[in-house]
Amino acid sequence: MSWRISLTKPLSTLLMLALVPLAVWSSDGDGSANPERGKEIYESRCFACHSIDDNRVGPKHLGVFGRKAGSIADYDYSKSVKKAKITWNEKTLDAWLTDPEALIPGQKMGYQVSDAADRADIIAYLKTVK
Repeated sequence: MSWRISLTKPLSTLLMLALVPLAVWSSDGDGSANPERGKEIYESRCFACHSIDDNRVGPKHLGVFGRKAGSIADYDYSKSVKKAKITWNEKTLDAWLTDPEALIPGQKMGYQVSDAADRADIIAYLKTVK
């Protein structure tokens, strides 16, 4: 009789169990995005260039959800953003935060949010600022 010990299944199970709390922490527990966490992320990562109420290096975000890209009159957008035929919604904001240059070549934002849960939470927060 030969004994073989396979660590593949136990290790994959442990890894999966270790990741479950991260998934729960980044959501409301029902798989939806968490706007409160999104506000925290926004304030820690986005606030250097953006504000809800005022234009800074980047445009203000008050009412960004549902707004046409490049449409704030008192902000100096790149030509490519001004010409973009994009309205900001969950899909377009997710693509923008994932890789702004891929969505609108020639834009000015040099920052990306690689984590999908972080993007979802930021977008959920932006939906609340009207």
